[in-house]
Amino acid sequence: QVQLVESGGGLVPTGGSLRLSCAASGRTVSRTTMAWFRQAPGKEREFVAAIRRNGGLIYYADSVKGRFTISRDNAKNTVDLQMDRLEPEDTADYYCAAATTEISSTVARDTAYAYWGQGTQVTVAS
Repeated sequence: QVQLVESGGGLVPTGGSLRLSCAASGRTVSRTTMAWFRQAPGKEREFVAAIRRNGGLIYYADSVKGRFTISRDNAKNTVDLQMDRLEPEDTADYYCAAATTEISSTVARDTAYAYWGQGTQVTVAS
C-alpha cells in the first residue's frame, strides 16, 4: 500500500505561484510513474502532469504547459508541482497519484493510477 499526502495549496492572485508537494509513504514509489490531477467544482477530474521514475519523461496537459513544472525526488519519495503564472481557470482541488508501475500511453488516464492522495485546494483569485 502507498499513502500519498499533498500539501502547499492555498489562495493566490492571478499571476501568482504555488508549489505543491506530495509525500509518499508505505511502499516506495521510486520505480513508478507519478502524476498530478485536478478537479474543479462541477467538472470532471483532469490530468495535469506526470513524471516517470527517472524524470526522463515528463508529460503535461496543454493547458498548463509552459507554466507548471513537475519534479520528483526518489530519495525522499516526493513529487512536486511548481505552478507559475496561475490563472483563475487553475482553481481546483489538486490530487497526487501513483501508478503501480511505469506507464506511458495511459499517463493522462486517472484509471491508470492505483493510489491517490486526499487533495489540496488551490484557489486563484481574479
